[in-house]
Amino acid sequence: MRNILVLLGLLINSVVFSQELNCTVNVIAQQTGNDNNVVFKNLEKQLNEFINNTKWTNKSFSQQERINCSMVINVTSYDNDYFSASLQVSSSRPIFKSTYSSPVYNYNDKDFNFQYLEFQNLVYNPTQFESNLISVLSFHVYMILGMDADSFELNGGDEYFKQAQVIANYSQQLNGQGWKLEDGLQSRFALIDNLMSPTFSEMRSAMYSYHIQGLDIMNEDTRKGKEQIVASIKELQKVHGKRPNSYLMRVFFDAKANEIMDVFSGGPSVNIRDAMDILNRIAPMHSQKWRNIKY
Repeated sequence: MRNILVLLGLLINSVVFSQELNCTVNVIAQQTGNDNNVVFKNLEKQLNEFINNTKWTNKSFSQQERINCSMVINVTSYDNDYFSASLQVSSSRPIFKSTYSSPVYNYNDKDFNFQYLEFQNLVYNPTQFESNLISVLSFHVYMILGMDADSFELNGGDEYFKQAQVIANYSQQLNGQGWKLEDGLQSRFALIDNLMSPTFSEMRSAMYSYHIQGLDIMNEDTRKGKEQIVASIKELQKVHGKRPNSYLMRVFFDAKANEIMDVFSGGPSVNIRDAMDILNRIAPMHSQKWRNIKY
């Protein structure tokens, strides 16, 4: 009996204390000409442990609820403990009654320079700057959490986006790129500033309706799901009207363009003529994909 109770306790703890992410971190260093250097493998191992073992929220996630995501660090050069790199971050969420996972966040962070000493202690501090390595990765963790939450609940990502903004603010003390207003319209600063602005409220409501009222019902009513995705695209037009060619719109379609093309390329047809006009106007960088949609 005692052994059974111990086993049950372990099972309960594994559910209650599971972390939020199921993240794969890969470090690629081919461009350095020395990609076999053990420092890259050690960095990769430490970052996988850091991302997946840190408790990022005060909420309990079951094993099945952990968010699937990936981070690919492409190191272009390094000198002693200073690394120049780019970072590709992506995440997905499951679709109701389906084996399909929908891409939610897809971000190419080109300004990722950091210092790293092998086996250094990697610790996230929610209120204090530790290093650019910790800040950049933690920022994107909260972007992943926020985007995922927004896809399940209207404005559900508020608390996570606020923490991403806190990280951006305290990281401005560093000379690293991407944290300040003057770093341009395609930076971490611009991304979180846009998300927190009322100007882009329709973007977040569209994120919610696109998934909950669109993709999540397609297994039971494909036509109705498609019609709601069309309505979500029309909602995005309001954002474009207020802020044409916004960076946030680009980030959205970097994740969703292929999916939208696939959704409307098969199954029961719906009236998407207006949606096609909107897509070509608000996301012209994906015009080839829109041309592949048959309607």
